[in-house]
Amino acid sequence: MSLPKEMHAIEISKPGGPEVLRPVTRPLPVPAPGQILIRLQAAGVNRPDALQRAGAYAPPQTASDLPGLEGAGTVAALGAGATRWQLGDAVCALLPGGGYAEFALVHQDHALAIPRDMDMGRAAALCETYFTAYSNTFMRAGLKGGESFLVHGGSSGIGTTAIQLARAFGARVFTTAGSAEKCERCRALGAELAINYRQDDFVEAVRTATDGRGVDVILDMVGGDYISRNIKALAMDGRLAMIAFLGGPVAEVNFAQIMAKRLIVTGSTLRPQSDLAKARIAEALRARVWPLLDAGVIAPVMDSRFPLSRAADAHRRLESAGHIGKIVLEID
Repeated sequence: MSLPKEMHAIEISKPGGPEVLRPVTRPLPVPAPGQILIRLQAAGVNRPDALQRAGAYAPPQTASDLPGLEGAGTVAALGAGATRWQLGDAVCALLPGGGYAEFALVHQDHALAIPRDMDMGRAAALCETYFTAYSNTFMRAGLKGGESFLVHGGSSGIGTTAIQLARAFGARVFTTAGSAEKCERCRALGAELAINYRQDDFVEAVRTATDGRGVDVILDMVGGDYISRNIKALAMDGRLAMIAFLGGPVAEVNFAQIMAKRLIVTGSTLRPQSDLAKARIAEALRARVWPLLDAGVIAPVMDSRFPLSRAADAHRRLESAGHIGKIVLEID
């Protein structure tokens, strides 16, 4: 397969707003042992990309400095010992960085087959969201069928994914969102109750919906004063999984409530985890979630698509808080 020596990409010229994203030409990356090189056709746009752009989320030392944590395309080159995939295979992947480009490197075990009948744009919107939502909701917090589940930010990429996954695996699903339109979209995805947080108190709403018991699992990306409110909203033996802190990472918490309810408070960040840890998540997704995607039982909710050259506009859309679902960049 003939490959160019250079590629087009979007880099962060300096910390700042969307305007600091600029087009550049970079040398084509070369796969190390165990890695594959993907010729990208689309890349997902996620909140960590905006944080990195703003100078608040530095990439790991071994990762590309280019933003972009997920993408889809075809395998263009194989590193030594990379035998899981063949040249030309269509894959989507959880990237360590570098997705805002024509080519990106990834460990072979962090790539998954494109689900049946799914275009590259939708496939590019899968991995960062599904790895995060599945690992925290099911692998860390242990959500099971028959339990109740609350996810904050239900209209976000993570939220729309978590609603569908929890419903598919038999949980009662509750969510919060910031408008009547967003609440309606969440209900259409399978949420039994969608709470407009601008109007109603989610603690009282879930207590009413569960006859005072509270919910078994909460997936939270807000933090701040939501942390203590989450503890109040949890049932006995409940589990709180934190994945982000849009409202801030510092809160005053009454640990007597955690002890009295026998609660588990956990959380994780995905990008710094080891290759082995990410590979284990990929295997769990391949076994339990990809069959649901193949069957069309669940699917990424798409908000908008932008060409790679308009990455700044994609970031403005992400930070406008008006989007519902995923934003992707399409790469010619």
